[in-house]
Amino acid sequence: MSCKSLLSASLLCALTACASLAPLPVKPGDPSACAERRADRVLFGMNSPDGPVSEAQWQAFLAEFVTPRFPAGLTVYQAKGQWRGDSGQVEQEDSRAIDLIHEDTAEERKRVVEIADEYKRRFKQEAVLIVSAPARACFAQQSARTKTAG
Repeated sequence: MSCKSLLSASLLCALTACASLAPLPVKPGDPSACAERRADRVLFGMNSPDGPVSEAQWQAFLAEFVTPRFPAGLTVYQAKGQWRGDSGQVEQEDSRAIDLIHEDTAEERKRVVEIADEYKRRFKQEAVLIVSAPARACFAQQSARTKTAG
């Protein structure tokens, strides 16, 4: 490969990478516009001193405690986790994770902590992990033109 070809390929790679990091377009009044938000992932172990948290118990916790605090929506994942508890032993267990994207206010942050605290209380957990980061959230919605064409 010639030096000129290598330079061209490198430049193309660099430009492509920069383009992929460009912010999504924001149009005033567009419902798909982006907004600065906070992303919280809350991780829950499904083992408890009283035995595994059942699917019915988990669904009740979501319905009674989580959804009322974040009625606009959330995402739930099933996972396998491990951590070192108070016993000093690495424990492996089924887990659940909830992703919450919300406005970054003291009230919204408080709601996330309330969810973790209630889970610890209800299911006698040593800990619940909360991972937080600033986020830019954008809804990619179907345009009116696309809706009528389909």
